[in-house]
Formats: sequence, structure tokens, C-alpha cells
Amino acid sequence: MKRTIILTLILAVASSCGITSGLSDSDSSVHTRGELYSKMYEERPVVLLVMPPINNTTNVEAKDLLFTSILPPLAEAGYYVISPYLSMEIMKAESAYDAELFVDRPLDVFKRYFGCDAVVFSEINKWTKVGFGIEADIRYFIRSAQTGEIIFDRACDLYLDLSFNSNSNTALGALIDLTASAISTAATDHIVAARAANSYIFKDIPRGKYNADYDKDADFRADDQNITATIK
Repeated sequence: MKRTIILTLILAVASSCGITSGLSDSDSSVHTRGELYSKMYEERPVVLLVMPPINNTTNVEAKDLLFTSILPPLAEAGYYVISPYLSMEIMKAESAYDAELFVDRPLDVFKRYFGCDAVVFSEINKWTKVGFGIEADIRYFIRSAQTGEIIFDRACDLYLDLSFNSNSNTALGALIDLTASAISTAATDHIVAARAANSYIFKDIPRGKYNADYDKDADFRADDQNITATIK
């Protein structure tokens, strides 16, 4: 009799564990790239044109910092990115440098002129030096050059930590860290923070044609589209 009761309890616990595990796996807070960016997989853009950022801050340098550091993460993700330096000069010559003018307008002119499949827009809502780092609030969205639809959209409220940490627990070590952080932050160009921000924002973008994971990453887990994070 005891054995029967024990066996019943064991089966009940095992069954309960199985149910709990199943609920965890289907947690609605877990997203995949395919779920969040389904239009990217439908459109399959290859060539991207990057528009100069829309700068909503008083930091005049923020626009160039983000613009000149955006190519590497997109290229590493497998896209052919038209050189921002080249496109900037052309857009200036054609009076098309202000991205604000094209946020809601048809993009077929860029498709004809540059041969791009999609256009990358960005908005900088905060870029402020705080302590030993930078607070940045940035949104990136990509519009199809053919349909005008937004096929990628991500906003990040980031703290870009530029502090120095020697992993020392002593008072002297803390003082050294504090001094080193002050020197490091003063000497570190904001471009380092811009590169870190761009890399973080595009880490979940569906991989393009020139990446080994192209057409294989739809089931990869992705962070939320709107996120707050600290980057060291």
C-alpha cells in the first residue's frame, strides 16, 4: 500500500513538473526574430541606405557620431551598406540631407538613385554624459524602399558605461578605479559609445544575404523591441 501511495506521489510530481516546464517554454514574453521582424524575412533586403540621424538633442555631435559608426554592425549582420560618407555627400548636393523630410514620404527616389532595397532611419532622443558614462535614447527603424513599410523598428534606452574596473575590493583599489574612470572618460571619444550603442541595437536584426545565418535565424531568441539596458 505504501509503495502504491509513493508511486502515485512521484507520478504526480513528475506530471506537475512537466506542466510547469511547458508553461515556461510558451511564455509570451519570449520572442523570436521571426515574430518581431517578420517583414524583414518577407522583404529580404540586401542593399541598405543609411539616412543621417534625426537629432532631437542639444548635443550637435551626436548626429555624426551615430552616422559614422553604423556601417560595421549592419555589414557584419550580412547587408551591403552603401557607404555613409559617399551617400552623405550625394544627399547634401541634392538637398536631401535632412532625414526628417523623408520619414513619411515615398522612398522610390532612393531606390532609383542608389539601388537600395531599404532605408535606415534613426532618431536620437538623448545623448548626455552622466557620471562615467553616457545616457542614450535611440530609435532605429528601417523602411522598405519599395513599399514604404517599416520592416524593422527598435528603440533602446541605454547607459553606456565607460568606467574602469580593476576588480579590486580594497579602498586603494576603489580610489584607483575612480581616478582611472575619470581619466578614461575624459580621454575616451564619444565614438566608442556610439559604436557600442549601434552594435547593441542591431544585435537582433535578422541576418542578411552575406551572413552565414541568412534564412536560418527566424527562430533565434530576440530581446524586446523597446529595451532599457546598461552596456559596459
